Amino acid sequence: MFAAMLDTSLADHVNRTLSTEQQQILADLRAYCTERLRDGATAELTRGYTEPHSETMARELAERGWWGLMIDPRYGGAGGGFSDVGIFLEETFRAQAPIAGYVPTFIVVAALNAFGTEAQCQELLGAVAAGGVLAISITEPLVGSDAASVTTSARQEDSRDGPVWVINGEKRWCSSAHVASHILVICRTSEESDRHHGLSMIFVPRESEGLEITAIETPIGRVSNELVLRDVRVPGDALLGTAGNGWVQTVAGLNAERVILAASSLGLAQRAFDDALAYVQERKQFGRPVGSFQSQQHRFADLATELLKTRLLVRWVAGLVDEDPARLLPREASMAKLAATELAKRCALEGLQAMGANGYDTQYGMVRHLQAALGATLYGGTSEIQRNIIAKTLGL
Repeated sequence: MFAAMLDTSLADHVNRTLSTEQQQILADLRAYCTERLRDGATAELTRGYTEPHSETMARELAERGWWGLMIDPRYGGAGGGFSDVGIFLEETFRAQAPIAGYVPTFIVVAALNAFGTEAQCQELLGAVAAGGVLAISITEPLVGSDAASVTTSARQEDSRDGPVWVINGEKRWCSSAHVASHILVICRTSEESDRHHGLSMIFVPRESEGLEITAIETPIGRVSNELVLRDVRVPGDALLGTAGNGWVQTVAGLNAERVILAASSLGLAQRAFDDALAYVQERKQFGRPVGSFQSQQHRFADLATELLKTRLLVRWVAGLVDEDPARLLPREASMAKLAATELAKRCALEGLQAMGANGYDTQYGMVRHLQAALGATLYGGTSEIQRNIIAKTLGL
């Protein structure tokens, strides 16, 4: 009883840093997820986990206004900022809600908010607010961490209906492209001596002729895809922002991506912790709960401390972005992403160890948490890249 009181008191204290509206969002989300995802509903919604995005749940969340966070009400959204999206992501990923398409969608939403035309915002943000999905594609077969080396090309041609972009190339690891209405493709529109110049962002509808989307099989289902673009033609106004300015726009978008990934990974870390803690409180060996042994107690004490520290960091960085969405925060955003994704991995690994052989049994779910956490340390910039960025900001 005393431990439960302390836990509730600590959670309440941390959540008091949220606004009244944000506390209500958190409470409503928790109630919805608890009711909606009980009794194996997640497996049903995701066809046994092979498809980790449920369009049904996306529409339900849209009806409640949560899918439209960070979208201006004039486009059908609920408004709000990164802090609100962070709360949404942490809670839904903690509940293991099958909404994998949300993360890439709101990376693109942030780019539209910063660089989109009125027409693009009306069409794309309006569709997202109703539960739609968007995707973004940077990585290529030979281009990973060195994102400025993109080779996918786009040239402009005239047609009877006006200028068009003709795109050719191959992309990999494009999250949720198969359920997105549009994919924001980073491509090279001119050859420059500096490879950071000459890149552009162009929207490609998923149903475009010449676009082939193939699943990349992963341990956690179809979360990503490879793309082949062969003479894909899109209108000239599919360009986001300024031609040739794609690298600057991409870097600006990394703030959004890393904060969003940090919040979702924090939710995953909390879920792994929760599941492992519940297990050691119930599992008995030598006549008492295994959680009563000091080695287990210290394990969970350390993880609980790291969770609190990381939650405060992630919420602080989200708040900095909300203060000035145009401000670059390479150190802070990278710290948040690094801390949260590595913590998710640690919580899952420690959870598996705490559960012994049962942690390796897929029915308990800890292996799935670990697989998801390992992926989080890779996409959006690996942990090594995050450390490189942080080191550079220190003058190293």
